[in-house]
Amino acid sequence: MKLTAVAATGLLAASLVAHATDPDLARNLAAGCTGCHGTEGRAVSGTGFDSLAGLDQVRMLQKLADFRSGSRPATVMQQIVKGYNDEQLALIAAYFAAQR
Repeated sequence: MKLTAVAATGLLAASLVAHATDPDLARNLAAGCTGCHGTEGRAVSGTGFDSLAGLDQVRMLQKLADFRSGSRPATVMQQIVKGYNDEQLALIAAYFAAQR
């Protein structure tokens, strides 16, 4: 767990650097999630999809890591998450964490 926190902190720092070069990058990456998780991460009630808006960034990164490793069961998330690198996932998590 301590290693996860250290890794998440490193990813957060990397995301800030990447975000500084393209202010729309996080939003553009997160756009791929809106088909299931709703506009700005607000899932439509009754769809069975989780809302991502306002979720804790570190917790979200852990869930994404669990999807990637296969330890968290899913229908498509295990494949989707593999299409992003760690820095991109950190940007996506930060974007949704900032949505209120």
